[in-house]
Amino acid sequence: MPTAFNYAARSDTGMVRSDNQDSGYAGPHLLVVADGMGGHAGGDLASAAVIAELFELDDDAYSGGETAKLLADRIARANAELGRLISDDNKLDGMGTTVTAILRSRNTLALAHIGDSRGYLFRDNELTQITRDHSFVQALIDEGRITEEEAATHPHRSFVTRVLTGHEGDDPDVVVRQTREGDRYLLCSDGLTGFVALDTIRDVLADRDSPGVTADRLVQLSLRAGAPDNVTVVIADVVDVTSTSPPTQPQIVGAAAVRRRKGTRPIPITPAQKAAALAAAASPSDEDDDEEEARERIRLAEEGPRSPMRSMGVVIGALALLLTAAVGGVIAGYQWSQRQFYVGNYQGNVTIYQGIPLTFPGVSLSEPLHVSEVKVNDLPDFPRSKVAENVTFDNREDADKLVGDLRGRAAECRALRARGTPCGTGPESTPTTTPTTTPPTSPTTGSTTPATPATPPVSPAPTGASSR
Repeated sequence: MPTAFNYAARSDTGMVRSDNQDSGYAGPHLLVVADGMGGHAGGDLASAAVIAELFELDDDAYSGGETAKLLADRIARANAELGRLISDDNKLDGMGTTVTAILRSRNTLALAHIGDSRGYLFRDNELTQITRDHSFVQALIDEGRITEEEAATHPHRSFVTRVLTGHEGDDPDVVVRQTREGDRYLLCSDGLTGFVALDTIRDVLADRDSPGVTADRLVQLSLRAGAPDNVTVVIADVVDVTSTSPPTQPQIVGAAAVRRRKGTRPIPITPAQKAAALAAAASPSDEDDDEEEARERIRLAEEGPRSPMRSMGVVIGALALLLTAAVGGVIAGYQWSQRQFYVGNYQGNVTIYQGIPLTFPGVSLSEPLHVSEVKVNDLPDFPRSKVAENVTFDNREDADKLVGDLRGRAAECRALRARGTPCGTGPESTPTTTPTTTPPTSPTTGSTTPATPATPPVSPAPTGASSR
């Protein structure tokens, strides 16, 4: 029985962020979610670049090939493109993106995954996660050190250990699966799974609304939960083409939609536009192959075949490059951390920190940047608990925006309490993010003698981890 995808893609910036670094794609043969990281200058570009490299696979010409190899090769090409972009502009150093992608060929599909965006299969009324998070907390789960329930609130739950960064070795997990009619696939960024319970997600999928309605409902549930992160959802149902007319027009959402509009509605690509893009993409690669062959013929004519000693030199050079890349990765990780910000508690005041809330022996990766006049104890219960956990941002503007909002919330709470009215304790829409650690040295503004932190430092994430 011939089958096809009935699909939809939706994306939203979330409750706090001003830009969307997620990208999503849904088409007849291809489904992709990519969650970019690296700030305004890089995260959106990284996720959009992946979609730009992969969308050509969404074509009948590719549907009869080796889907796993096709998908893995194209992701490797996307990763190489990230490396090229970074080498052309060092301001992009530190950007990266998760990728969760499905490429369908008849009743077989290849699933490729790197990072902590997720893929799920809803079959026989059961929801099964078909990807494994590449994250610090997942490693702890695998080692039996924490449970799934503990992972949901672990202070390092946002640290990913593998993403596409433009470096060699950023390889996704790739598996091949068989589909059957009635299967429902969900690909999503952690803006959904980090804020909506899996039981709720399962119930929404079980309602069997159309893919578009289902995707809209999931995005709205995430927003109602106060999700500060971008949220992207792709839904695809496996349907019988003899009794259903599935769509043929792909949908692109998020950063890959040329950053022209916000919200959850998709921007479609017509078959004519796709054909033109495919033709344009094919021509340069043919010319590049011809030029490469010509250069090799000239080299052989001038130098002759490479000698064994020259080959040994190439091996030694490659080892040196690997060592340099490892050192460079540590430096790049530190430089990235210093471009991050978070809002936390310093001596009872709401404070903006620069860096990430991690402390290693003798080294802190953050310092107080601005101590506001807002007292943490003046806040309603829920925002106060979130400040205690630290609310992370990839830019100073969003951190300032949150402090301004908390200033208003604190004033309202003081006024209510002055009248003897309890201040609200329910879940207000204040974002949740990552870890609480030891506040480091004295701030540049405000009080100059740091108090001993009330919360002991948490264990550091493994070297090379990234956090969004």
